[in-house]
Amino acid sequence: MKKNLKILDKKSVKIDEKACIGDNVVLHENVVIKGACKIEDNVEIFGCSYIVDSAIGSGSKILSSFIESSEVGENNSIGPFAHLRPGSKTGHSVRIGNFVEIKNSTIGDLSKVAHLAYVGDADVGKEVNVGCGVIFVNYDGIHKNRIRVCDKAFIGSNCNLIAPLRIAEKTYICAGTTVTQNTESEDFVIGRVRPTVKSNRAGKYLKGE
Repeated sequence: MKKNLKILDKKSVKIDEKACIGDNVVLHENVVIKGACKIEDNVEIFGCSYIVDSAIGSGSKILSSFIESSEVGENNSIGPFAHLRPGSKTGHSVRIGNFVEIKNSTIGDLSKVAHLAYVGDADVGKEVNVGCGVIFVNYDGIHKNRIRVCDKAFIGSNCNLIAPLRIAEKTYICAGTTVTQNTESEDFVIGRVRPTVKSNRAGKYLKGE
């Protein structure tokens, strides 16, 4: 450990003797740092975070999240309640938000996976937006396949990406779309089913008639 380590509740915080912790690090209540972790300078780890055999880049904030055998880049915001599973790596200024699971994947600089998404066996480029409820469908029941999302792609909410797949740079995928084929640069992809609207029928179901 270097200087200026601040532990808010020494009774509840556990730090493995193998861990290396930099300057000006703040550890909140109930933080566990296990194994050969490397915590760089100016990192803040908030309550109930569990970090195992991982590296956390300088200036990053970890909010109540589980990180195992992964690398978090500089100036990241992780959580709350995110899970980085083994083999995950993020670039600088990445946002991994509420209830996001990352597994065996790389997330490029300035990309955002803000909430309620699963990114598995994927290579996500720079400045990519992954919307709420997006699923990287990496398993077909027999094999695991990878998905490549190139720089500046936009993936709207509630989309399914079916591996193996390549999403080209600046592709725009509309919310609610299932993507099964590769795209070309600046493609606009939409795959919604048009709704059927029946007027004045809601009362039958709302009132149990």
